Amino acid sequence: MKRILVPTDFSVKSKSGVRFAIHWAAQQKLELIFVHVVHLWKRSQWTDSYFEKYVEEEEKNYRLKLEKFITGIYKGMHAKKSKHSFVIIQGIGGSISILDYCQKDKNIDFICISTRGAGKANRVLGTNTGNLITHSEVPVLAVPENYKVSNIRKVLYATDLRNYSEEIKKVIAFASPFKAPIDVLHFTWPDETIFDKKIVDAVFKKQYKYTLNVTFEENGVLYSLVENLQNQIRLKKPSLVVMFTNQNRTFFQKIFLPSQAEKLSFQLKVPLLVFNKP
Repeated sequence: MKRILVPTDFSVKSKSGVRFAIHWAAQQKLELIFVHVVHLWKRSQWTDSYFEKYVEEEEKNYRLKLEKFITGIYKGMHAKKSKHSFVIIQGIGGSISILDYCQKDKNIDFICISTRGAGKANRVLGTNTGNLITHSEVPVLAVPENYKVSNIRKVLYATDLRNYSEEIKKVIAFASPFKAPIDVLHFTWPDETIFDKKIVDAVFKKQYKYTLNVTFEENGVLYSLVENLQNQIRLKKPSLVVMFTNQNRTFFQKIFLPSQAEKLSFQLKVPLLVFNKP
């Protein structure tokens, strides 16, 4: 059974990630772990024992608030409750605390989070969702804040065709329980060798025994890669987009040059699933 970590800060905008996770769990056997991060300050005049009691009481209150918040969403969706649990994490920042939790619990399979509403944005490193996309070893499913829950009928996998054999196995593993076909999209560059689509389709069909439709599109110079990808998403109308991001960039690249996946996550109208590149 896959385990999905679902962060929320109790805001209306964070509900889209929660709803997606609940709907997902209604279609597959999943365990949902609803998480809220809280930072509790210790006043200088407090003793350690008093602070410990304060933390215990506050965590209890936040847990009750989390249960009430999630129960309300279940009722609003008329959804049957799947296996789930509630966790209150005490930490300084949302994304840092979630990443630390996933480091300690190696059995988290996905993080499902709204593109907004995961806590206050950090002006240097960007939003918590962006931080998770660029730093998490656990795949991150970013759900647009205004997304309306619907079934996954088609998946778009945008790829640079590097390590595609390893990547596509993960995409198929995600899409197959939904019985969703996969559009494989690759943007070509002027100096790149373009393979015959029919040959590639035949090779993929034989190798993976799954419904895959491969498309090669020119990366037009008039628009950025993200804009070109958005245009293809509008044309192909997938239920969900999958990308693999390179987390092995330098510290300064991560600050000043957001990844394509990170940029895209805040502009899409459909969920974006981001894996760390193999």
